[in-house]
Amino acid sequence: MSRPLVIVDYGVGNLRSAQKAFEHLGQAAEITGDPDRIASAPAVVLPGQGAFGTCMRNLTSAGLVEPVLHAARSGRPFLGICVGMQLLFEESEESPGVRGLGLFGGRVVRFPRDPELKVPHMGWNQLKVVKRVPALSQLDDGEWVYFVHSFHPLPTDPDAITGMPAARATARVPSRSGPCWVPSRSMSV
Repeated sequence: MSRPLVIVDYGVGNLRSAQKAFEHLGQAAEITGDPDRIASAPAVVLPGQGAFGTCMRNLTSAGLVEPVLHAARSGRPFLGICVGMQLLFEESEESPGVRGLGLFGGRVVRFPRDPELKVPHMGWNQLKVVKRVPALSQLDDGEWVYFVHSFHPLPTDPDAITGMPAARATARVPSRSGPCWVPSRSMSV
């Protein structure tokens, strides 16, 4: 990749933290809200922080839904991080009536009430690799990654799940993937 990958700036997410994580890995990353740069970038990262509805409204008001969809459908690498990954689904229980990007069939649901499960799920947890895919090729089963979330994806296609902690954490289709763990806190992964 001669050009830097693009981190989508739509007013939410810890953009600089994501950029520093990629730089730590030796990958140049540009933060931009320019629709043309996003649509033509060699790889795109959609971060997200906060609530599903707020993130989707910000993406829409910034005029970035179509460029993000174009980039995700292009076959080039596309990564949704945290709530950015959740936006790839059709909807979320967190924000009833707010449509997601619909790149994955299914919805995002709150963790079930369970005395064994702490919600929100915050802290280090081991990743269980369910299926080997290129996006997880460098990860070993049992890697420790940092999580901060109260919701998880429930895809219509169970094969979309490639890794999980105590609950589902990573969804994937060819060239599109997204972790619920926090990459900037999980630098060694």
